[in-house]
Amino acid sequence: MGKVGKWIAGFQEFLGEVRVELSKCTWPTRPELMESTVVVVISCLILATYVGVSDAVLMSLTSVVIR
Repeated sequence: MGKVGKWIAGFQEFLGEVRVELSKCTWPTRPELMESTVVVVISCLILATYVGVSDAVLMSLTSVVIR
């Protein structure tokens, strides 16, 4: 068996193992997924607001110090 044959056999074995492992996974239900999505979006908005306010305050302080 050449290099290509070994590579193909190894890849097929890998895909088989992936299939077995994915069958062990517990996938979220649609409501759980929606709840998690809402939490992530709200967290991102809070973080973006914090960074924006911090940026505005630091820019104001920097402009006062430079003058």
